[in-house]
Amino acid sequence: MTEREMLVLASGNAGKLREFHQLLLPLGVAIRPQADFGVGDVEETGLTFVENALLKAREASRISGLPALADDSGLAVDALHGQPGIYSARYAGEPKSDTRNNAKLLEAMAEVPAGARTARYWCVLVLLRHAEDPVPLIVQRCWEGEVLTEPRGAGGFGYDPLFWLPDQGRTAAELSADEKNRLSHRGRALQALVAALQEPTRLS
Repeated sequence: MTEREMLVLASGNAGKLREFHQLLLPLGVAIRPQADFGVGDVEETGLTFVENALLKAREASRISGLPALADDSGLAVDALHGQPGIYSARYAGEPKSDTRNNAKLLEAMAEVPAGARTARYWCVLVLLRHAEDPVPLIVQRCWEGEVLTEPRGAGGFGYDPLFWLPDQGRTAAELSADEKNRLSHRGRALQALVAALQEPTRLS
Protein backbone atom coordinates (compact mmCIF):
# COMPACT_ATOMS: atom_id res chain seq x y z
CA MET A 1 0.00 0.00 0.00
CA THR A 2 1.10 3.57 -0.60
CA GLU A 3 0.88 6.65 1.57
CA ARG A 4 -2.02 7.85 -0.57
CA GLU A 5 -4.24 4.87 0.10
CA MET A 6 -7.51 5.70 1.79
CA LEU A 7 -10.19 3.45 3.20
CA VAL A 8 -13.64 4.23 4.47
CA LEU A 9 -14.51 2.43 7.67
CA ALA A 10 -18.06 1.10 7.47
CA SER A 11 -18.85 1.78 11.10
CA GLY A 12 -20.00 4.55 13.37
CA ASN A 13 -18.49 2.93 16.46
CA ALA A 14 -15.98 5.35 17.97
CA GLY A 15 -14.15 2.58 19.83
CA LYS A 16 -13.60 0.58 16.66
CA LEU A 17 -12.47 3.69 14.79
CA ARG A 18 -9.81 4.37 17.43
CA GLU A 19 -8.54 0.78 17.28
CA PHE A 20 -8.42 0.66 13.48
CA HIS A 21 -6.70 4.03 13.35
CA GLN A 22 -4.01 2.95 15.82
CA LEU A 23 -3.35 -0.26 13.92
CA LEU A 24 -3.29 1.21 10.41
CA LEU A 25 -1.50 4.47 11.18
CA PRO A 26 2.02 2.93 11.04
CA LEU A 27 1.30 1.87 7.45
CA GLY A 28 0.42 5.38 6.39
CA VAL A 29 -3.14 4.32 5.60
CA ALA A 30 -5.74 7.06 5.92
CA ILE A 31 -8.99 5.72 7.32
CA ARG A 32 -12.11 7.82 7.50
CA PRO A 33 -15.44 7.01 9.13
CA GLN A 34 -18.44 6.44 6.94
CA ALA A 35 -20.18 9.45 8.49
CA ASP A 36 -17.75 11.70 6.58
CA PHE A 37 -19.47 10.54 3.40
CA GLY A 38 -23.03 10.59 4.66
CA VAL A 39 -23.26 6.82 4.97
CA GLY A 40 -25.82 5.75 7.52
CA ASP A 41 -26.19 2.52 9.42
CA VAL A 42 -27.11 -0.47 7.30
CA GLU A 43 -29.76 -2.91 8.42
CA GLU A 44 -27.82 -6.01 9.44
CA THR A 45 -30.07 -8.69 8.01
CA GLY A 46 -27.39 -11.37 7.67
CA LEU A 47 -27.32 -14.47 9.83
CA THR A 48 -23.53 -14.55 10.13
CA PHE A 49 -20.74 -12.10 10.88
CA VAL A 50 -19.50 -12.46 7.28
CA GLU A 51 -22.86 -11.57 5.74
CA ASN A 52 -23.30 -8.50 7.92
CA ALA A 53 -19.77 -7.25 7.26
CA LEU A 54 -20.32 -7.58 3.52
CA LEU A 55 -23.57 -5.61 3.71
CA LYS A 56 -21.86 -2.77 5.57
CA ALA A 57 -18.76 -2.64 3.37
CA ARG A 58 -20.77 -2.69 0.15
CA GLU A 59 -22.97 0.22 1.18
CA ALA A 60 -20.03 2.32 2.41
CA SER A 61 -18.09 1.70 -0.80
CA ARG A 62 -21.11 2.43 -3.01
CA ILE A 63 -21.75 5.82 -1.45
CA SER A 64 -18.15 6.94 -0.86
CA GLY A 65 -16.62 5.58 -4.06
CA LEU A 66 -13.66 4.33 -2.00
CA PRO A 67 -12.43 0.92 -0.93
CA ALA A 68 -14.36 0.03 2.20
CA LEU A 69 -13.38 -1.88 5.30
CA ALA A 70 -16.07 -3.34 7.52
CA ASP A 71 -16.04 -5.60 10.48
CA ASP A 72 -18.70 -7.54 12.22
CA SER A 73 -17.77 -8.79 15.61
CA GLY A 74 -19.27 -10.01 18.80
CA LEU A 75 -19.12 -12.27 21.78
CA ALA A 76 -20.09 -15.94 21.51
CA VAL A 77 -20.76 -17.58 24.89
CA ASP A 78 -20.68 -21.36 25.01
CA ALA A 79 -23.26 -21.69 27.77
CA LEU A 80 -25.66 -19.52 25.74
CA HIS A 81 -25.19 -21.56 22.55
CA GLY A 82 -23.17 -18.81 20.88
CA GLN A 83 -25.27 -15.87 21.97
CA PRO A 84 -25.24 -12.91 21.91
CA GLY A 85 -23.23 -13.52 18.69
CA ILE A 86 -24.26 -11.31 15.77
CA TYR A 87 -26.63 -9.47 18.11
CA SER A 88 -23.87 -8.47 20.55
CA ALA A 89 -24.10 -4.71 19.96
CA ARG A 90 -27.89 -4.66 20.34
CA TYR A 91 -28.31 -7.54 22.78
CA ALA A 92 -30.40 -5.45 25.20
CA GLY A 93 -32.31 -3.70 22.40
CA GLU A 94 -32.32 -0.12 21.18
CA PRO A 95 -30.82 2.30 21.82
CA LYS A 96 -27.55 0.39 21.91
CA SER A 97 -25.89 0.46 25.31
CA ASP A 98 -22.77 -1.34 26.54
CA THR A 99 -23.99 -1.00 30.12
CA ARG A 100 -27.36 -2.60 29.43
CA ASN A 101 -25.82 -5.29 27.22
CA ASN A 102 -23.43 -6.27 30.01
CA ALA A 103 -26.24 -6.31 32.54
CA LYS A 104 -28.35 -8.58 30.33
CA LEU A 105 -25.42 -10.93 29.79
CA LEU A 106 -24.82 -11.20 33.54
CA GLU A 107 -28.51 -11.93 34.09
CA ALA A 108 -28.53 -14.61 31.38
CA MET A 109 -25.51 -16.28 32.97
CA ALA A 110 -26.56 -15.93 36.60
CA GLU A 111 -26.85 -19.70 37.06
CA VAL A 112 -23.77 -20.65 35.00
CA PRO A 113 -21.03 -21.89 37.35
CA ALA A 114 -17.33 -21.13 37.23
CA GLY A 115 -15.60 -23.39 34.74
CA ALA A 116 -18.57 -23.28 32.36
CA ARG A 117 -18.39 -19.58 31.51
CA THR A 118 -16.10 -19.91 28.48
CA ALA A 119 -16.56 -17.50 25.60
CA ARG A 120 -14.76 -16.01 22.66
CA TYR A 121 -14.81 -12.73 20.84
CA TRP A 122 -15.03 -13.13 17.05
CA CYS A 123 -14.04 -10.57 14.45
CA VAL A 124 -14.67 -10.85 10.73
CA LEU A 125 -13.10 -8.19 8.50
CA VAL A 126 -14.20 -7.59 4.93
CA LEU A 127 -12.40 -5.35 2.45
CA LEU A 128 -14.06 -4.38 -0.82
CA ARG A 129 -12.06 -2.57 -3.49
CA HIS A 130 -15.33 -1.24 -4.89
CA ALA A 131 -19.03 -1.84 -4.27
CA GLU A 132 -19.28 -4.65 -6.82
CA ASP A 133 -15.99 -6.35 -5.96
CA PRO A 134 -16.52 -10.07 -6.75
CA VAL A 135 -13.56 -11.20 -4.65
CA PRO A 136 -13.71 -9.44 -1.27
CA LEU A 137 -10.86 -10.00 1.11
CA ILE A 138 -12.23 -11.75 4.22
CA VAL A 139 -10.32 -12.63 7.39
CA GLN A 140 -11.55 -13.80 10.78
CA ARG A 141 -9.95 -14.36 14.15
CA CYS A 142 -11.18 -15.18 17.65
CA TRP A 143 -10.03 -14.36 21.18
CA GLU A 144 -10.60 -16.95 23.90
CA GLY A 145 -11.70 -16.00 27.40
CA GLU A 146 -14.32 -16.35 30.12
CA VAL A 147 -17.23 -14.26 31.34
CA LEU A 148 -16.86 -12.86 34.86
CA THR A 149 -19.70 -12.42 37.34
CA GLU A 150 -19.02 -8.68 37.66
CA PRO A 151 -17.19 -6.07 35.56
CA ARG A 152 -13.54 -5.13 36.06
CA GLY A 153 -11.58 -2.33 34.40
CA ALA A 154 -12.43 0.97 32.75
CA GLY A 155 -10.84 0.57 29.32
CA GLY A 156 -12.06 -0.85 26.04
CA PHE A 157 -15.73 -1.05 25.14
CA GLY A 158 -18.49 -3.56 24.63
CA TYR A 159 -18.16 -6.62 26.86
CA ASP A 160 -14.50 -5.93 27.69
CA PRO A 161 -15.10 -5.39 31.45
CA LEU A 162 -16.59 -8.90 31.70
CA PHE A 163 -14.18 -10.68 29.35
CA TRP A 164 -11.59 -12.41 31.52
CA LEU A 165 -8.27 -13.49 30.00
CA PRO A 166 -6.83 -16.35 32.08
CA ASP A 167 -3.42 -16.12 30.44
CA GLN A 168 -3.22 -12.41 31.28
CA GLY A 169 -4.88 -12.46 34.71
CA ARG A 170 -6.91 -9.43 33.64
CA THR A 171 -10.02 -8.48 31.74
CA ALA A 172 -9.87 -6.96 28.27
CA ALA A 173 -10.88 -3.67 29.91
CA GLU A 174 -7.73 -3.75 32.04
CA LEU A 175 -5.33 -3.99 29.10
CA SER A 176 -3.56 -0.99 27.63
CA ALA A 177 -4.52 0.00 24.10
CA ASP A 178 -1.26 -1.43 22.76
CA GLU A 179 -1.79 -4.72 24.57
CA LYS A 180 -5.33 -5.04 23.32
CA ASN A 181 -4.32 -4.26 19.74
CA ARG A 182 -1.74 -7.04 19.91
CA LEU A 183 -3.87 -9.69 21.59
CA SER A 184 -7.45 -9.11 20.55
CA HIS A 185 -9.59 -10.74 17.92
CA ARG A 186 -9.76 -7.46 16.02
CA GLY A 187 -6.05 -6.75 16.37
CA ARG A 188 -5.03 -10.15 15.06
CA ALA A 189 -7.61 -10.02 12.27
CA LEU A 190 -6.22 -6.64 11.24
CA GLN A 191 -2.68 -7.99 11.29
CA ALA A 192 -3.78 -10.71 8.88
CA LEU A 193 -5.56 -8.12 6.75
CA VAL A 194 -2.51 -5.87 6.66
CA ALA A 195 -0.37 -8.75 5.42
CA ALA A 196 -2.83 -9.31 2.60
CA LEU A 197 -3.02 -5.59 1.79
CA GLN A 198 0.69 -5.56 1.08
CA GLU A 199 -0.02 -7.54 -2.07
CA PRO A 200 0.48 -4.96 -4.84
CA THR A 201 -2.83 -5.56 -6.61
CA ARG A 202 -5.13 -5.74 -3.61
CA LEU A 203 -6.54 -2.20 -3.82
CA SER A 204 -5.91 -1.56 -7.52
